[in-house]
Amino acid sequence: MKLLLLGATGRTGKLVLKKALDKGYQVNCLSRKSERIQKSNGLTIFEGNPNNESDLNMAISDCDKIISVLNISRKSDFPWANLSTPKTYLSDVMTKLVPIAKEHNIKRISICSAWGVAETKNDIPKWFKWFINNSNIGVAYKDHERQEKILSNSNIDWTIVRPVGLTNSKRENRIRETFNNKPKPSILISRKSVADYLLVSLEKDALIKKRVVISKE
Repeated sequence: MKLLLLGATGRTGKLVLKKALDKGYQVNCLSRKSERIQKSNGLTIFEGNPNNESDLNMAISDCDKIISVLNISRKSDFPWANLSTPKTYLSDVMTKLVPIAKEHNIKRISICSAWGVAETKNDIPKWFKWFINNSNIGVAYKDHERQEKILSNSNIDWTIVRPVGLTNSKRENRIRETFNNKPKPSILISRKSVADYLLVSLEKDALIKKRVVISKE
């Protein structure tokens, strides 16, 4: 399998890349900061912007499937920190990616969204909902919802993965899958587990056109 990975320089994206290469996948990465991606066998690195159609067309060539772990970035983890990406970055990229994937006959894509997006906002703790409503954290959640709608309205076989709070634990957690808030998710999951699940999701037909919240069992 040849995979197009978007967001490979992020904290979760780095783990997706490592896991994919360890599993023997061929991986194309498209990044604005390609120097931050370590060269490796099985990896082809493209310098470019995922929000540029010609860059996407170049990087997607010969790929079979796509994983996106792109996100709206802030200049620090402080909730009110200024953004370092446009407010509509995710939805702008997805608007371009869907027709390009269709042109290249790619039918399978998994994206990393977040618990608290769209209807799951009703399920998150009140304190977390407050941060979404009152800080720049909410910008990402709004754009995740927009990109989810674009993808959901496409005829691609998509999976939308919504992890709960992310930790940097090196452990791979046993994963609880939640659909329509059943069973109730726990609060945390390791990025390493999310990375593994994103790759596994591409191979699970039962997850096609599903939105799944994942948390630590």
